[in-house]
Amino acid sequence: MLELGKGYAFVGRQCRITIGGTPHYVDLVFYHYLLHCFVLIDLKTRQTNPGDVGQMNMYLNYFAEEENSDLENPPVGIVLGTKQNNAAIGLALGGITNNLLVTKYETLLPLKAELEAEIQRVLEEEE
Repeated sequence: MLELGKGYAFVGRQCRITIGGTPHYVDLVFYHYLLHCFVLIDLKTRQTNPGDVGQMNMYLNYFAEEENSDLENPPVGIVLGTKQNNAAIGLALGGITNNLLVTKYETLLPLKAELEAEIQRVLEEEE
């Protein structure tokens, strides 16, 4: 979270919310006191799928209706997985008006040579 910047306050992990009598658990909940909004993070130890987008959208709608006050901005959702199918995730995000981001995370840092090669590739694309 420190890499995302300052202003985050930890609210809880595995935060239980009940929707229609069914319990659900949001992996991590933060409050961004500079932006005045909740930030919900869902961690996946597998490839993200369109169902994960729907699940986070449901969490965001719940927080907007049940947790937010009139003075707060809409919540932000982040789904982090080990891999993602960009085509499927792009279609799943279509039409969603909530602030919802899906990306992958790395469990290990790449080797120095891999980083240098990627930097070189990006620089060549820019030229």
